[in-house]
Amino acid sequence: MSGNRHGRGGRTALKLSLIVLGMFGFGFAMVPLYNVFCDITGINGNTSSVKTASEATGYQVDPTRTVKVQFVANLNNALNWEFRPRVFEMKVHPGQVATAEFIARNRRTDAVVGRAVPSVMPNVAARHFRKTECFCFTEQRFAGGEERVMPVRFVVDPDLPADVTTITLSYTFFDVSKTAAKNNDGRATITNGG
Repeated sequence: MSGNRHGRGGRTALKLSLIVLGMFGFGFAMVPLYNVFCDITGINGNTSSVKTASEATGYQVDPTRTVKVQFVANLNNALNWEFRPRVFEMKVHPGQVATAEFIARNRRTDAVVGRAVPSVMPNVAARHFRKTECFCFTEQRFAGGEERVMPVRFVVDPDLPADVTTITLSYTFFDVSKTAAKNNDGRATITNGG
């Protein structure tokens, strides 16, 4: 009888271990699956990227149509920075390559690594907003008190639905110093692409 109980307990422990392992694997796979899902559907405002600036300039500019692009800068509560767009909105023609600039400053005396996550609204516009240069999704290491101008070069696809006249590009900066230190042994890289 006791041998039977140990056999069932061992099988239960094995099943639970496999469930935990499966949950961990699923959680690990969620990030790339989520990115693919957002790229396909445009949900959550993930934007489409253009590989090179020459691909973006291949669009035919539509001078008869103007789209207002608004810029919003947000900070996670844990990040003691200043972060704002240089201009809060601009008007562009679909197919026209444009550049917007954001200004960020570390108000702390020690170095901080931040990462910006973009969002585009309305959701339908996300798949028509293409970036050729962006500071988003890359680690940005700021020394204490450092201020930096960070450009975003983009183009609005001429296939943007005609009823969309305003697009809002929003960035939220998060403090990723601890993650950067673990991943890079404290040597976070400064990148401006992506």
